[in-house]
Amino acid sequence: MPIGFFPAPEDETEQLTQLRRSVREFLLRERSSGSYTPWVDTWLTRWDTDFTKKLANQGWLGMTIPTEYGGHGKTFLERFVVTEELLAAGAPLAAHWVADRQIAPSILKYGTATQKHTYLPRIASGDISFGIGMSEPDSGSDLASVKTKGVRVEGGWEVTGAKVWTSGAHHADRFIVLARTKALDTLNRHAGLSQFIVDLTDSAVEVNTITSMNGSQHFNEVVLNSVFVPDDHLFGTIGNGWEQVTSELSYERSGPERVLSTYPLLEKGLASPHRRAFLPHLARVIGLRKMSFAIANALARGETPDTAAAIVKVLGTKLEGDIAETADRVRLDGFEELCSMVSASVLQRPGFTLRGGTTEILDGIIARQLGLR
Repeated sequence: MPIGFFPAPEDETEQLTQLRRSVREFLLRERSSGSYTPWVDTWLTRWDTDFTKKLANQGWLGMTIPTEYGGHGKTFLERFVVTEELLAAGAPLAAHWVADRQIAPSILKYGTATQKHTYLPRIASGDISFGIGMSEPDSGSDLASVKTKGVRVEGGWEVTGAKVWTSGAHHADRFIVLARTKALDTLNRHAGLSQFIVDLTDSAVEVNTITSMNGSQHFNEVVLNSVFVPDDHLFGTIGNGWEQVTSELSYERSGPERVLSTYPLLEKGLASPHRRAFLPHLARVIGLRKMSFAIANALARGETPDTAAAIVKVLGTKLEGDIAETADRVRLDGFEELCSMVSASVLQRPGFTLRGGTTEILDGIIARQLGLR
């Protein structure tokens, strides 16, 4: 692949470096006070609304949301630095993750003025949480096979169907649902899709928690039993759902969470007698971090680096799993907490290859974009 394929990274400025120091100092105080225990994959598995509120009070939620909508008007790079430090420290981030990473920029791009003024200030203050209603039972990563339907009724839409693997739906307030609002066109399966903002507390919404093999509960099936969605909760444009969803995925696939989910475990490994086994992983983290930072730059410029994001996701998935496997192979153990962290990382590894698009699907996307298929 040509070196120039990825957007050129920028050197970190003194302003960003100082911001990084501030986040580290905050995290040190929080750990010292017992506010949280470092863990792996915390943007998915550790829901802590109190910690989320602390981040909001620091101005570290809604960083890229304009001030007119209750945000802080910061750059994607400033948000990247804060996110990177939080992930590397294993802080609990799930309570705000989807809303801050994905929903806020999507609302800015596709939302109505009312939706922007309603939801963006609450995302920045940590007062509302979101899930994502894309995947469906028996559909795998084939989003175009959506069976959930949106039918026009007086004053809005009636949405019926089911979504699965919806992270945090048992805690979240809202989620954005991808539904078919026009009969399937077999020649253009991406047409006729639309998105809706659905209240997860609605009595017509059923949230069924899925228990993982390690006993944890962060995934859910969400059943929509003819849920009424008023017109002002239509998200974006009718029939434009596919473009909107693929735009969202650039934010989902390229962030530092695709590189740093198991970083706290890597840090333990580098401090252990098995340090040499972990050094190659450290080199990979450094390289992938530069790629991810470059994509953040591209997003800041208003570009849509879909293929580059898919590449980072595939490489990051492999790296995060390899860190877990190495820790397990060399019997990286010690006190009970570390043993538990290793076990959690190994059990989470299969999920790394699924969320944000399976590795096989992303390989196909990359191959097509690079003219290899």
